[in-house]
This record gives sequence, C-alpha cells and structure tokens, in this order.
Amino acid sequence: MYSRSHLAPLLARVSEESVRAIQIVAGPRQVGKTTLIHNLLDRLSAQGRNQGYAWMFEAVDQFEAIQSLGSASPEITVPDRTKLRDANWLAERWNAARARARQWRSRESYDGSPYLLVFDEIQKISNWSEQVKGLWDADRVERLNMHVVLLGSSPLLVQKGLTESLAGRYELINVSHWGLAENQAAFDVTVEEHIFFGGYPGAIPLRHEEQRWRSYVLAALIQPSIDRDVLALHRVEKPALLKELFELSAAYSGQILSFTKMLGQLQDAGNTTTLAHYLVLLEHSGLVSGLSKHAGEVVRRRGSSPKLNVHNTALMTAGSGYTFVQAQADRDFWGRLTEACVGAHLINTASDGCSVHYWRESPHEVDFVLHGARSLVAIEVKSGRRSTHVAGLDAFCDAFRVTRRLVVGNVAGCDVSVAEFLSEPATYWVDV
Repeated sequence: MYSRSHLAPLLARVSEESVRAIQIVAGPRQVGKTTLIHNLLDRLSAQGRNQGYAWMFEAVDQFEAIQSLGSASPEITVPDRTKLRDANWLAERWNAARARARQWRSRESYDGSPYLLVFDEIQKISNWSEQVKGLWDADRVERLNMHVVLLGSSPLLVQKGLTESLAGRYELINVSHWGLAENQAAFDVTVEEHIFFGGYPGAIPLRHEEQRWRSYVLAALIQPSIDRDVLALHRVEKPALLKELFELSAAYSGQILSFTKMLGQLQDAGNTTTLAHYLVLLEHSGLVSGLSKHAGEVVRRRGSSPKLNVHNTALMTAGSGYTFVQAQADRDFWGRLTEACVGAHLINTASDGCSVHYWRESPHEVDFVLHGARSLVAIEVKSGRRSTHVAGLDAFCDAFRVTRRLVVGNVAGCDVSVAEFLSEPATYWVDV
C-alpha cells in the first residue's frame, strides 16, 4: 500500500514518549487523510515494543469505533446510534480513552509507550475546539501520557478553531491534493493522465472507465464537498448560487474573470461581495481559488479581478464533456487544462511563506507569480497552443525585481518541462 510523505513525521510525533502537542491533520475531502491514519495505526501496531501499541479511533460522521489495547487484535464497536455527536459526546469518548490509557499505563509490563486517541471529521462537532482545549489542559494537569490526533476536512473551520482556542497547543499537518510524483508512484499514471484525471486517489484507478470515473468525481467528490463541507458547515444564504459559482469557476479555470462578468453569467447572483465570500468558502474547502493580481500595493491586489483555478483538475474535466482523447485533440482546451494543472500544483504545494498570484497589464500577462520572503518568480506556461513569445515575462521583469523567470512547457524554448515542474513543490522554485 502506498503511503504519503505525511506519514513519516506523524509517526515520529505520536511515537514520542513525551506528549508535546495535539496533532492536527487537515485537508480537503477525499485526499487520503483517513487512509493516512489507518496506515499510521498499522505501523504502530507493527512496531510496538513489548506489548504492541494502544489506541482508539473515533469517526465523528460514522457509527463505528475501533480500538486496540496492546498486542490484542483491534476491536470494532458500534456505539449508541441515537447519541448526538456533540461536545458532550466528544468529552465522553475522550474520558473513555483516558480510562483505557490509565489501564494501559498500569500494566506490569508497561514500557512507556503512550496511548493514542484519534478523532476523524472533528469539525462536524459544534464548538469542538473549546471542548478539546479543556480536555487537553486537564490531561496536562494529570500528566496523562496520551497522544491526540484530530482530522478535519474543512480547513476553514479547522483553522478557525485552532486560532480561537488551541493556540500553542497543536502542530498542523496539511494534507493537500495528490501531485504528479505521488500519482505516478501509486498508480503509474502518465503526465497527460495526471493533467486530465487529476489527483483524487479514489478516482484515478477508474481512469480506464471514463464514464465511471466521471460519475464518481461528480457524485462522490464534488457534491459531498459542497453539500457537507460548505453548505452544511457555513451560513450560505443562496446555496444554488454557490453551486453555480463552483461550476462557473471550474469551467473558466485558468482564466481571469471579474466579479462583474460573473454576475452576468449567474442566475440570482446577488452582488459582488456575496460572490467574493462564496469563492473564499470554495477555496478553503480545497475546490477552487481566485488568485489575486500581483501588485505593489496590497489594496490594488485585493481589488483585482480573480484568476480562477481549480485545486484538482478532475474538478475541471469531470463536467467538461471532454473525453481524455478529445481533450488532447483540442489544443486550446488542453492548453488551459495544462495551465490549470500547473496552477493547482502551485496552490497545493505553496507554504505559508510563499503566495501564488498572476499579473496582467494589457496587453501583457504572466500566468503565475510566486512571491516568497525574499524572492519573486515569474512563470509562463507554454503548451503549444500559444507561441513561445514571452513579452509578458519581459514586461513583468522590467516592472518588478524578479529573482527568477521560468517558461514551463514541452515545446522548444522552454526552461523546464511540465513533468519536471510538477515534480517539485512551489517552494523549490522559489528557493533555488
């Protein structure tokens, strides 16, 4: 079974005998967070010292709990289905884990191995962060040797809880969409397949049955992401408008579109403020971003028209009507798709100190601009649909202090191929 790179640091942290902080694993839906945790539990069970490893796994959105006490086989239980999954339930399950942790620690053969408690989909519990803060602080008073891992599929809600209540008490592991290197290692995809089919691990094995793949992405990925991670967890006055905005953003991914133009293409569109807010919700759910224009003044940047870009190209192609073969034959569409894939890669791999923008001053344009602490990288994507003329890069370099310029593509005159560019994180191109 393929294991993502996030497993190693998480395994190291929960294997520490001294419990230092809550481990927060956050990221979009269906990128492998729960699988990551099951891989972690398997590794812990296999590497246990004298008596295995003890843990409890609780899924907030499922009526199932799994726990293991040392070398015993994992025990699956079905808690009371009528019990509301709220802050009281969270405290009840936490206290049950405490009891088992004390039992684990009281054994004669106890070798210092800590107990592990995991909650999946923690953001679905109202006021979860306040409850966790109280429980965690109580454990510190007792000096209870119990690691805690919390998983969340709504990065916006998870981040809100962390900043409001858990400051100084957690370490964050961001799990983003799969990149080309992971897709190739796990599923042996080609670069072209990655560009078209995207990086959802549950969908990519269906790529040879395109209709089945398309149905899976639309029904099992897009719809739940919007219904459960956006509409069910945030106040949205116009749900139909938000869904329309997502469809529009996916269709126009890779293009700059003002909110005024969006209003003209949406039914019951309300106002630009509403659209901007809904676009933020879609961005923090790992679906689509509205990149801002790179400018010297922050005010100008915030007031710019957004460049729409999906976080996973499957979101763009599933509803496009194109087959894999048809998409490659339409050079204009394939060019936009390649650019959107590069944009998604930059968005997913940019660190906190690296932001992604675009630049345009008519008639010149630069596809992507990476802004680091002391660096500015201009990136132009060439897929064959446009000439290798780079007047936009020249104009941008004249206007700003650029530390690096890159032409990405598979045509003559490019600095780096698409495959090579997608194999390194955004920070690599900033730091080199």
